[in-house]
Amino acid sequence: MFKQLQRLLVQSYVNSQSLLGRSPCSCVLSQQISSSTCHMAAQPAVTPDNILQSHIPDIKIPTNVPFHQYLFEKCDLFKDQTAVDEFLTGRKYTYQQLKEKSIKVARGLYNMGYRKGDVVLAFSPNHIDYTVLMLACASIGVWFSAANPAYTPEELSCQISHSECKAIFTIPFFAGTVKSALDIKSHPHKVKDLFVFGEAQGYQPFDTLLSGDGTTCPDVDIDPVKDVFILPYSSGTTGMPKGVMLTHYNCLANVLQALTSIHVSTEDRALGLLPLYHIYGMTAVQFSVLFSGAAITFLPKFEPETFLKCLQGKKITVAQLVPPLIIFLTKHPVVSAFNLTSLQKVVSGAAPLGAEVTIEFTKRFTHGVTINQGYGLTETSPVTNVDVTGTPGSIGNLVANTQGKIVDLVTNKTLGVGEVGEYCVKGPQIMSGYFKDKQATDQMIEPDGWLHTGDIGYASPEGLVFIKDRLKELIKYKGSQVPPAELEALLLGHPDVQDVAVLGVPDEQCGELPKAFVVKKPGSKVREEELVKYVEDKVAHTKRLRGGVLFINEIPKNPSGKILRRIMRDQYIKS
Repeated sequence: MFKQLQRLLVQSYVNSQSLLGRSPCSCVLSQQISSSTCHMAAQPAVTPDNILQSHIPDIKIPTNVPFHQYLFEKCDLFKDQTAVDEFLTGRKYTYQQLKEKSIKVARGLYNMGYRKGDVVLAFSPNHIDYTVLMLACASIGVWFSAANPAYTPEELSCQISHSECKAIFTIPFFAGTVKSALDIKSHPHKVKDLFVFGEAQGYQPFDTLLSGDGTTCPDVDIDPVKDVFILPYSSGTTGMPKGVMLTHYNCLANVLQALTSIHVSTEDRALGLLPLYHIYGMTAVQFSVLFSGAAITFLPKFEPETFLKCLQGKKITVAQLVPPLIIFLTKHPVVSAFNLTSLQKVVSGAAPLGAEVTIEFTKRFTHGVTINQGYGLTETSPVTNVDVTGTPGSIGNLVANTQGKIVDLVTNKTLGVGEVGEYCVKGPQIMSGYFKDKQATDQMIEPDGWLHTGDIGYASPEGLVFIKDRLKELIKYKGSQVPPAELEALLLGHPDVQDVAVLGVPDEQCGELPKAFVVKKPGSKVREEELVKYVEDKVAHTKRLRGGVLFINEIPKNPSGKILRRIMRDQYIKS
């Protein structure tokens, strides 16, 4: 059991020994959030034309304040309070130190020639300098991208090439992986600088960027509504991974929206276990804490005993987790050996949390801890819904400033309460688009701003949304995104494979398991285990064919050649 759990967050695999301008309107905004959520009457959950809206009145979100500027004001306010720390090393930064170091790194990058619109990429597990780097990039208009630390050189090479990043930041443990990725000739790149958090041959130490002035940022004109802050990668609803352009305004809006539903105070201590390369950890977890003046404790990976020691030793009050971790807390007997009575709030995201688990969790933690489920996409910065009602199986109501609707899968007509269709959302957190992919952007976002989530569900009269199925092809393995097109392309490169379709098959513990349906070439004697091993050697372990391989005679497709995944999945489940 422990070995399985240790693989839950492979995005953060790493040897822990290797880690080492104020805005006047943002003060008004903090007051606005407090008053709007505490003193104003709730608005109707469903309008007469079946548009879903938040029960929380709209909040004022400034359009002229860059993300880092808003957070730096918080740093001035909370000064000597701990902002970020590391459980394994004991390293920590106060809010004032976080601001000063971010400005120093911003100036260091600026002096090296980095300018607005350039891209840098982090390939690293969680640590406190990750936050510094993000804010430094924001300060000079540089786009911040991040890659899954579990990536193979081939996978990393694809993102390096597509993102057009000019610098890579990693840790000594991954220095070789980065070099191998850069050596892949089929993926040309624009990388000119390599930085390491620590020391590694051929890399510039991150600390060399800290030698400059830490009082004032370089003077860079940033338009929060138009200028990109982060470039996380998502598989969207279909196909290969895509760069998601999220602006300063998108991210600022979404953190403030989330905080109207998930309340965090200066007295809270939060857990930073979810990987920072993933949008959930990057913005929803990390910055909701820092905007609130609380402290966040980072862990680089999941290990059961370390995880529990951190919850107990740091007296964690807020834990934003994924379903497998909540299942662990709910079911594993070792949890009873630890005093977790400090834990007050758990938020689940990244994958659906079953109603049964929610009920079991509340039975085990009888001291009053609440458990809520959130919902969102990388393309929505990410939060659109949070369940604050405790309704099992629901993703909850919309967050502030957000609208939703359920539409017919064929006609796109807006449906009524209780009718099942595709869930669509609209709000200030919607991405500006996919990087270098207008066609995919236009397919996902309608001209009037409605984004198609690719999830099928229905709404209750109270505006609660229930997700029942997935229209999109994306496979969710323990909350990690597994794009089937990527695995299909890989398998089609095998000499014995004529055709293939990869689907997510249901699994109680993991959500879905990637399973390949393969048509062998005539005369081939290839075995299932050969293809499983072939894929295993080339992908991050979240993408392995844990559902196995099934040999079939033909892949069902429509007249245009599109794989009929839903039919295949339904037939497999029935059989």
